[in-house]
Amino acid sequence: MPEVKFEDLLGTGAHFGHVTRKWNPNFKSHILLEKNGVHIINLESTIEGFNKAADFVKEIISKNGEILFVGTKKQAQDIVQQEADKCSMFYIVERWLGGTLTNFSTIKKSIKRLKILEKEGSNLYENLTKKETQMLNRERVKLADQHRGIKDMRRLPDAVIVVDAQYEDTAVREAKRLYIPIIAIVDSNTDPNKVDYPIPANDDSIRTIQLIISALADAINEARGTAAEKNKKNSDKKIDTDANEQSVKESELKVESVPEEIAVEDVEEDTAKNTEENSEENPDPAETLDAQESEDVSKDSIQEGE
Repeated sequence: MPEVKFEDLLGTGAHFGHVTRKWNPNFKSHILLEKNGVHIINLESTIEGFNKAADFVKEIISKNGEILFVGTKKQAQDIVQQEADKCSMFYIVERWLGGTLTNFSTIKKSIKRLKILEKEGSNLYENLTKKETQMLNRERVKLADQHRGIKDMRRLPDAVIVVDAQYEDTAVREAKRLYIPIIAIVDSNTDPNKVDYPIPANDDSIRTIQLIISALADAINEARGTAAEKNKKNSDKKIDTDANEQSVKESELKVESVPEEIAVEDVEEDTAKNTEENSEENPDPAETLDAQESEDVSKDSIQEGE
């Protein structure tokens, strides 16, 4: 299982929160101390939050779920895109369009329009003036930038991973409205209660973002590999079971398909044998009667001679 170690978090500066005057009171349980007017985040809480989030991610992937990465702030854009591509998940790194989740039907129409504009050999550009062609090209580029990470997303995600829950407030509110679980890096200026799986850490540090998002992506890949291996074992087991059943059926068919002539011959032999035995044990009544008559005649002849 991918781990986020205490030393790694400390080395990336994950423990540095915001200045004390910007803190959120609900974040108090994750604050270790205050130093030089800055809150220091308890990294034990960070590790605990990450482990819960990683377990939840694995559960989602084991059920063939889909996850959306969101990181539109400058420090997170490249990292989010890279890690989302690594684990083959969807991402949004440009401006969050209002209604991306709550009005997903409209977003799907926009994506469909983008695919039409990008289609090679399309007759859409035929018989158009130069100005009209330029306008369509601008539209294509704009839509491509907006939807490049969700172009193949056909349904709402099963979970959302957010880099900065405060900065991505619109995305968080939309996900909460649709009861989509949220995993988010939360800093000391953010209310951790508004997300389902908060990971207390410095959300402005590039190295911290890289460490946590990369570990979550590794958890996704690991869960996907485990699920694939499990499915393969089940498939092999099913194949073996089917093969055994087939061999049993073939054996039964062989037994049932004994040639009728052999069976008839066996029956005739048994019948003949039984007949001979019966004839020895029970002699013919006519023969018995002739034998008695011959015996009586012999006796009469002897008496007359006397």
